[in-house]
Amino acid sequence: MVIVDSSVWIDAFNGKITPETRWLQAGLGQGGVGLTSLILCEVLRGFRSDRQFRQTEKQLRALPVLEGVAAGLASTAAQNFRMLQQRGITVRRTIDCLIATFCIAEGYPLLHHDSDFDGFEAYLGLRVVDPQVVKFP
Repeated sequence: MVIVDSSVWIDAFNGKITPETRWLQAGLGQGGVGLTSLILCEVLRGFRSDRQFRQTEKQLRALPVLEGVAAGLASTAAQNFRMLQQRGITVRRTIDCLIATFCIAEGYPLLHHDSDFDGFEAYLGLRVVDPQVVKFP
């Protein structure tokens, strides 16, 4: 299964055509696409109408939604943030630290469109799906 970050979901819901949203569209038809509860929160908080919120929540909750913010993971995410910061890389959002650390710990590849994940890929072993190279697994 591939975890799809909110950066891709938001682009898809806004009708943006990117390599990542094309990959997501293809992947949704084949299964194997999931998200975390944190990503679910990030995506849903952007909807202004109750109707859109409920409709999108129903669609996303039909996919595997993985829970992943235990105390141990939170500590590891903070350690990862500090290590990247020591290398001159500042991750702008704590939630991205948690998502990346979850994917690393659980062995899930991540599809994203967010530079905050680049340091995790370069230095911490985050597996990232390149939608221009990797066809849906």
